[in-house]
Amino acid sequence: MDVRNDWTIEAISEIYHTPLLDLIYRAANIHRENDSYSEVQISNLISIKTGGCSEDCSYCPQAARYHTDVNVHPLMSVEKVMSLAKSAKDSGASRVCMGASWREVRDNRDFDKVLEMVSAVNDMGMEVCCTLGMLTASQAEKLKEAGCFAYNHNIDTSGEYYDKIITTRTFEDRLNTLGNVRKAKLTVCSGGIIGMGETHDDRIGMLKVLSTLPEHPDSVPINALVAVEGTPLENQKKVPIEDVVRMVATARIIMPKSVVRLSAGRNEMSLADQALCFMAGANSIFAGEKLLTTPNPAYDEDMRMFDVLGLKPRAPFKDAAKQVAHAVS
Repeated sequence: MDVRNDWTIEAISEIYHTPLLDLIYRAANIHRENDSYSEVQISNLISIKTGGCSEDCSYCPQAARYHTDVNVHPLMSVEKVMSLAKSAKDSGASRVCMGASWREVRDNRDFDKVLEMVSAVNDMGMEVCCTLGMLTASQAEKLKEAGCFAYNHNIDTSGEYYDKIITTRTFEDRLNTLGNVRKAKLTVCSGGIIGMGETHDDRIGMLKVLSTLPEHPDSVPINALVAVEGTPLENQKKVPIEDVVRMVATARIIMPKSVVRLSAGRNEMSLADQALCFMAGANSIFAGEKLLTTPNPAYDEDMRMFDVLGLKPRAPFKDAAKQVAHAVS
């Protein structure tokens, strides 16, 4: 599996528009070159601070300016986060992602508390991922020192369509945060959302940005919009499953060593729908009944699916362990 960072729009477009069965076949072959293709990373997403966000992301029910059913909750206690993380670990999760509805991280007591959470969950033997908004280089370093393993910061869509969805920060702001994360030697988690009214060309443009970063994101979440009443995108139609499969397969082909996460929208997918996505190269999911504020399949449903499809949970720190072993040898 050769890793390239010089993908062009034309090359990605040719892959993306391949007849679907041929596209799945190609992606599946690349996925199976990895000897652990049947392993799926299970992540649990905890909303450590909910609602009241100053941003205007059109898809997000946590924006203060929209009238949704989301209630504002202050930052959780360290003890509560540890309890939720333990439950997630006991259910098979290897990674905990802590999300706060902030525009950006501020150097204050709340951030100090997040660093405590990171350290505590890391001590439990789990990978810790944070998604806290924009991040400076020094804040990324502090997270790394506390034991943070990964940082999620999605680019959401193409640079050309971005300001149709968000106006309170720029596409360049997103890329700057990803650069700060990579400088701190945190693993990068970055993907996007489909179903927001964008074109196929916008989806291809988003994949081009991700696949031409200096290093591919370690994890690439593919989210299908969950339209929430009260947000500007409340009337968007459900994304067809073939569009999700096409995105997963294209991401697998152009970023062959990245973890491709089947993220938001899974609650409305059948087992057969998800099986197509796993065949096309998805090898990560969020488990647990909530993705921040939107519904998600329960753990027991996912475990039954794993049993039917012959999938197994991936152990934490697997890539880090491989890197250490390679360095020692």
